[in-house]
Amino acid sequence: MIRAIALATMFGALVAGVAVYTIRPPASWQVITPVSGALDRGAVTAVTPEDWPICTTMASVASDADWAQLEPDFAAGKKALGAEDWNGAIASLKLAALRDPLNADIPNYIGYAYRRLRQLGSAIDHYQHALVLNPRHRSAHEQLGEAYLVLGESAKAEQLLARLDNLCLIPCEEYEDLKRAIAAYRRLATR
Repeated sequence: MIRAIALATMFGALVAGVAVYTIRPPASWQVITPVSGALDRGAVTAVTPEDWPICTTMASVASDADWAQLEPDFAAGKKALGAEDWNGAIASLKLAALRDPLNADIPNYIGYAYRRLRQLGSAIDHYQHALVLNPRHRSAHEQLGEAYLVLGESAKAEQLLARLDNLCLIPCEEYEDLKRAIAAYRRLATR
């Protein structure tokens, strides 16, 4: 009789534990949603919108966030960007992307380096990858718009400016930079 009561108690505790665990999963579980067809590379995953950070601009390449200091390849890539070593930055940032494939800052910085090397196809691919990972990435919107201006596609740059206008609830540097670049492009185009 005691054995049956003990067995029933243990079974009840086990069922209750599973029920609580199922209803409220641990915080360490990260929700990942699949995103497919966005790039030629195949299926890519992105973090839920609640986890998306608002990115820094290219002007702040020299400053490191706390999490960036923990990743030596990311820090080396940013340092190379600051030194205008575009190929070195690409190499370091690609290594960082292997360790942190969901970080939208990494493909954005790689795209910036490619754009400075005048490899606009690769730059645009990386900016678009950054936007797949984080559709609210302000710097990727700005940089992609500037790349489109170099290609003479001002309509696409205007679309990105409109998106930035929606993303920036208060005045933001990325919006102002792209707006100035579009205005400069228009002045040159009317000559």
